[in-house]
Amino acid sequence: MADLVQRDELGAFLRARREATDPAAAGFRSGPRRRTPGLRREELAQLAGLSATWYTWLEQGRDISVSRQVIESLARALRLSGPQRTHLFTLAALMPPPTGPAPVKVDPLLERLVRELSPKPAYVMNPWWDLLAYNDAYAELLGGLDQRPEDERNVLWITFTESRGSGLFVDWLGEARSLAGQLRVALARYPDDPRGPALLESLLDSSDAFRALWDERSVSGFASARKELRHPRLGRVDLDSLKLADAQDEELSLVVLLPAEKDDSG
Repeated sequence: MADLVQRDELGAFLRARREATDPAAAGFRSGPRRRTPGLRREELAQLAGLSATWYTWLEQGRDISVSRQVIESLARALRLSGPQRTHLFTLAALMPPPTGPAPVKVDPLLERLVRELSPKPAYVMNPWWDLLAYNDAYAELLGGLDQRPEDERNVLWITFTESRGSGLFVDWLGEARSLAGQLRVALARYPDDPRGPALLESLLDSSDAFRALWDERSVSGFASARKELRHPRLGRVDLDSLKLADAQDEELSLVVLLPAEKDDSG
């Protein structure tokens, strides 16, 4: 029964998007003889390189197998947005593919939240640890963020190439190894984002320590953990890190650093 409902939902979604697609924008004439809105079934099949009969069966919810290539072709032909594309893959019982390059803009409300979290350090990052928004408390921890070029406002870059970053963590090697492992995971997950290979190349060219850790081929995931810091002005600072996903964009994350409670230290 669940499979039947899923096929019906897939067919209904395809029909809705087909009828919402402007024929003229897709290269077809939209004259007075059209009796239905949007594209005809055979027109969409033509755009996607499919048999009109096979596509009709798919829209009717028949029990036929659907490949990733077919769903990708339909998504392109229908010019689906990112969320629509993900929904189409989900209805087809296929793992949604990674989206394109990570966004560079942060929602103003999320930026406001980051500012309001002061004096707790907080920032917004993409999968490559680029700092897209941060508050004054976090800038104080790292020092001189606003003066850095935009592509160097990056946690990995600061950690591996700047003395301020390498001297900040009590357990620098553990932090650095975790970051290198997370970068390897991100490169596999977002193969179409040019930012990842560019960051990797710059780190390999600039840091002997990064090259050594990269050769270990370890993989890591982000884990909420205690960060033990040696700050040049504030002295010893222990912070607990928490990462929250942005519900509107899965490629953005909010990271908040909370003062460690003494009775949590064991």
